[in-house]
Amino acid sequence: MERVLDLPRVELLETTTSTLDVAHRLASQGAPSGTLVIANEQTAGRGREGRSWQSSAGAGLWLTLIERPKDTSGLGVLSLRVGLVAAEALDRFASEPIRLKWPNDLYVDQGKLAGILVEARWRESTAEWVAIGLGVNVQAPDNVESAAGLEPGTDRLDVLGELIPGIRAAAQARGSLRPEELEEFNARDLARGRTCVQPALGRVAGISAAGELLVALADSVTPFRSGSLVLEELP
Repeated sequence: MERVLDLPRVELLETTTSTLDVAHRLASQGAPSGTLVIANEQTAGRGREGRSWQSSAGAGLWLTLIERPKDTSGLGVLSLRVGLVAAEALDRFASEPIRLKWPNDLYVDQGKLAGILVEARWRESTAEWVAIGLGVNVQAPDNVESAAGLEPGTDRLDVLGELIPGIRAAAQARGSLRPEELEEFNARDLARGRTCVQPALGRVAGISAAGELLVALADSVTPFRSGSLVLEELP
């Protein structure tokens, strides 16, 4: 699989707690940039702020890619960049264009298709490695009402082959989001123009080049760098 994906190392696991856990362990032992950890099943998949992510056997792609970027100026927007390249890669396997929800979720229609979790490990002011976690529902979980999957018959290896080059390129990108990236995000933005109740009550006005969520309040547009985006429910 290393040769097919043009990667130095691929760790294939039948089951694990989380591919992020394995990736951090391998990185601490010196695994090279471009090492991929992928599991058929995760028993303790996780998302942002300690949320769980259902990762049933054979139902999706549960992976973490280790990167060691020399320039870390793009780390603050890396999850957004990964979302953009993942959306483009997954479009061909979905029933309609993939939508993005700040800061790290991919949707088909109103169903959550994929989630991204980026974790860096630092030594003083230097990032030793970055673990880019991605979970994609190839098949929608039966017991999660708000989840979505890809088109029936989609081959997981085909999806993987489309995803990896873009994720690697995103990890090497420098600086803030470029104008064309902001334009692409705006075109896919699930939340833009809708009312949100968190991180503040207001109307979502997009994102900034620094990756901040912009919320139009009564008298200003306020940027939010952290927290969760909770939208008012559609009627």
